[in-house]
Amino acid sequence: MAPLAISGYVLAGGKSSRMGRDKALLELDGHPLVEHAVRKLRTFCSDVHILSSQPELEIFAPLVADIHPGCGPLGGIETALLHATHAWSIFLPVDMPFLEADYLAQWAAGVIAARDARLALFTVGTRPQPTLCMLHRELTPFVASAMARGEFKLNPVLEGAAQSLVTDKRLTIDTVFLNRQVPEGDMFTNLNTPEEFALGRQRWKAETLPTGSAS
Repeated sequence: MAPLAISGYVLAGGKSSRMGRDKALLELDGHPLVEHAVRKLRTFCSDVHILSSQPELEIFAPLVADIHPGCGPLGGIETALLHATHAWSIFLPVDMPFLEADYLAQWAAGVIAARDARLALFTVGTRPQPTLCMLHRELTPFVASAMARGEFKLNPVLEGAAQSLVTDKRLTIDTVFLNRQVPEGDMFTNLNTPEEFALGRQRWKAETLPTGSAS
């Protein structure tokens, strides 16, 4: 499909404390997770960047370092919203390799086509996934204000921003905040620990090897 007017950002600035080493450079099928994420976004985004200050990631896409380091995903999102060249930005965590590019592209196209939408994310089962989201630049001042107050929990900040826009624009929450409910499924699996990554690597191999191939 033709690129959409969306700025794509890979969230890769975390400490990977549960993994014990940098998740972004762990390899599936000979390619690091960060490369898989960048390739996915490049199938439909007009431009793609990596939210990180680690120079070894720059070979995969241009880096954007946090304006306020050490503040978690919200710090990266604030930086991206100030950096983005398009009204809409999409954020993809580096540790969700099983999300399908076509699925993301179709979701993204639907979001930007919704006239009053300003925030979109997924709830998987009963758990919101705020790091996989699309944000309109109109959320920038709300995110920056939360950062200035030291409020770094992503989901409450995004929900509060959406509610503020609802009040300001006299709209309904369902038109401003598009929350797609999806069942628990393998496509939304996060690889946070060595055990999860080992299982993910086995699954990747099983799903990508042609039938009858030698293991």
